Amino acid sequence: MAAEHADARPDPDALLQRVQREARTAARGRLKIFLGAAAGVGKSYAMLEAARKQAAASIDVVVGYVELHGRAETEALLDGLQILAPQRLQHRGITLSEFDLDAALARHPALLLVDELAHSNHAGARHAKRWQDVVELLDAGIDVYTTVNVQHVESLNDVVAQITGVRVRETVPDSVFESADEVELIDLPPDDLIERLREGKVYLPEKARHATAAFFRKGNLIALRQLALRATADRVDAAMREYRERHAIADTWAAGERVLVCIGPDALSERLVRRARRLANALHVEWLAVYVETPRLQHLPQSARDRVLRTLKLAESLGAQTDNLSGEHVAEELLDFARQRNVSKIIVGKPLRTRWRDRLRSSLVDALIRGSGDIDVLVVTSEPGAVIATMPRLPRHRSRRPAYLKGLAAVALATALCAALFDVLGPTNLVMIYLLAVVWVATHYGRGPSVLAVVASVALFDFLFVQPYFSFAVSDTQYLLTFAVMLTVGLTISNLTALGRRRAAVARHRERRMRSLLALSSELVRERSRERLVEVLRRHISRAVNGQTAVLFADGEGHLLDPDFFCTRGHAPPAGQTWFPVPGNDLGIAQWAYDHQRSAGVGTDTLANADALYLPLKAMQRCIGVLGLRPREPRQLQVPEQMRALDAMVNLAAIAIERVELAVATRTAGIEIESERLRNAMLSSISHDFRTPLATIIGAATTLLSDTPAGIDEAHRRTLLQSLLAEAERLHRLSGNLLDLSRFDAGGPRLKREWLAIDELIGAALAQLHGALGQRPLRVDLAPDLPLFPGDETLIGQLLINLIENAIKHTPADSAIEIAAQADADWLHVAVRDRGPGLPAGDAQRLFEKFQRGRAEDAQAGFGLGLSIARAIVLAHGGQISAQPRAGGGAEFTFTLPLHRAEQPGDD
Repeated sequence: MAAEHADARPDPDALLQRVQREARTAARGRLKIFLGAAAGVGKSYAMLEAARKQAAASIDVVVGYVELHGRAETEALLDGLQILAPQRLQHRGITLSEFDLDAALARHPALLLVDELAHSNHAGARHAKRWQDVVELLDAGIDVYTTVNVQHVESLNDVVAQITGVRVRETVPDSVFESADEVELIDLPPDDLIERLREGKVYLPEKARHATAAFFRKGNLIALRQLALRATADRVDAAMREYRERHAIADTWAAGERVLVCIGPDALSERLVRRARRLANALHVEWLAVYVETPRLQHLPQSARDRVLRTLKLAESLGAQTDNLSGEHVAEELLDFARQRNVSKIIVGKPLRTRWRDRLRSSLVDALIRGSGDIDVLVVTSEPGAVIATMPRLPRHRSRRPAYLKGLAAVALATALCAALFDVLGPTNLVMIYLLAVVWVATHYGRGPSVLAVVASVALFDFLFVQPYFSFAVSDTQYLLTFAVMLTVGLTISNLTALGRRRAAVARHRERRMRSLLALSSELVRERSRERLVEVLRRHISRAVNGQTAVLFADGEGHLLDPDFFCTRGHAPPAGQTWFPVPGNDLGIAQWAYDHQRSAGVGTDTLANADALYLPLKAMQRCIGVLGLRPREPRQLQVPEQMRALDAMVNLAAIAIERVELAVATRTAGIEIESERLRNAMLSSISHDFRTPLATIIGAATTLLSDTPAGIDEAHRRTLLQSLLAEAERLHRLSGNLLDLSRFDAGGPRLKREWLAIDELIGAALAQLHGALGQRPLRVDLAPDLPLFPGDETLIGQLLINLIENAIKHTPADSAIEIAAQADADWLHVAVRDRGPGLPAGDAQRLFEKFQRGRAEDAQAGFGLGLSIARAIVLAHGGQISAQPRAGGGAEFTFTLPLHRAEQPGDD
């Protein structure tokens, strides 16, 4: 039975992941998506109705952007709601209206309405897509209502195109759709939607007639409605699984599979990526997208290479892990990679070769199926009627004629050598001379010239050195076997040598990249100043990507500084033009990258119109600054491998800079350590004689100050003396607390008992600590009809203040404090709970002894008397006090007081 209960317990790893996920999203805004099958189903109308209900409930609601499409009934719902003015952008002499993201962030409402999530922003806006605006709003803690049609979900894009014949260009990544806290389906039967179109309630009459004949055919609407229902059902299924996991109703999902999709330079790859995304989503597993670059594919035209980069970027936006592989055979590299990553399913495209070519050479699908073993291979075909080029024709970048001519020259030289040694060497040795020439040609000029050299060698050997001479006829049939072996060996040597050359080239490329990272790491370790570290980073980045670089650091208020005017192209900005959006000034883009700790600028989806890339220097604990890179050839930044290398360099440098800054901070913290030593010494003297007067404390401080290390200069000595005098004043006040505590130790003060209400005392204590509480969350949970209890009002008030003040000192500024009170027949139970670092290891009751101060890192928070006094007060009232750790982190201090009055000897 116990084993059965143990099996029913939730997985600790799953619980940890859930807690971490909840911690990440605690300060994030909530996203609600109103999903429709097509335009005109009433998404905007439903969103405005829901917003009006929120506004009626005193929620701060602001309309950021709503597309009315001339619908009067939708416009009527805007009455009474605050509407943000749109941003005006100039494009080719035309003024365009766009959602004003900066105004929304400055207004910071509780709930913001942003219509059309898939909308593409005009040039000049911060983000290329509106969904990126929504993500930034959510990160700022603003709740968002938005709308989207099912055809705009990225992974369903090709399915919608297949159904409707229309390729939707504006899409939303599935990760954004799946991150929504709530998805509400706005459903309308196809017949009703078509009727609305005819009545002009969706589009203007002329546009409505065209839409009904094209996209809004009844069959299309039925299929889109099914997709919308299925997408909503998937969201409900995900919510159900999360609920089951949260409440340990069933075992957590075991993700034992992994999907791998192979992409290539053809148009079918985008369809493969979306199919893999849908399959991975249905199986609830992770998926990978891989491109294998063979020697032949290294000579692809730029358009084909750009297509590969776009497909990899699409896969990343859909949540895939992407990678570039290189090798001679695509199938072998894929299978090796799949086995290393524990892949269970491989998705490839169906080959579109003619039948005769399949017979001559096996396709990628055939090779994968033969070598897949226990890995499933899924073959996806193209859309009906689509024209897919399986392999673009490779251009001739330069003529190979000189290589072939040099290969023939090498064979001619070998022939001359054979002729000179004909009377000395036998035919077998002459063959060796020809094979040596073939090896030399293959080593220097590659496969093509070496194959020509093999054929020419066999022909010349037969024509010149085999009887009958000067004829291709063969008198001895044994020479036919010699020719066959010579041709086979020559071709094999040619292939192996050419393959070795290509693999050596790939190895050299990887070695250069690893050597660059190793050199950067070695230099970063040696440097001891931030300026030198920045110089090292800029030099290595410039080697990796040719261009201009700069490192921007923030001031004390978190604003980036640009002393070299990198963001203004080397010139000081005009007065008043120091922030984005200003043409020619990217300082705002760099600031955004710093604040959000995400890349921005060229090569990214954020502020991509910039001509520079801004990478945050993310260290172990915080963001150090921003690296600006203005490449001379922006196309370099489209290669995922190049971006990963840049990220690795930047991260290494950020950690090194943080290390140096911490070392500097440690050296300057010596005065604080010495101050703590002197403070502890004075505290120790007072603990032996609590009646120490203030003058005696100050004298002890100045005496101990004379023993400070010689390494602290005069300015630091004065600073230390000032801090010690402040400590002396605090210690003087402490002596009064010690005097009170001594009275408890001597038998307790005389209690002035009277009937008290605990809720009034808690309110008074919170009012006295209002300034110390600040903006931290506070929860008070009092049971109804709490009875009065006998006690000393002053001492019980001090008891509550000490416990609450203890929670304030040992918890972060944004951590919640909870106060609860309840009663049973004989006792009043009061608890003060926090979410701080918890209690120190060992006996928790030792915290109530004098001069015990929780954790070492919190030692500066107090002198360790508050809890001791609290215990003395509780014991004097005949109660008990205890401390215990809380599940999930934090501490709970609980005390009980008797409800019935029992006269004590010291009572008044």
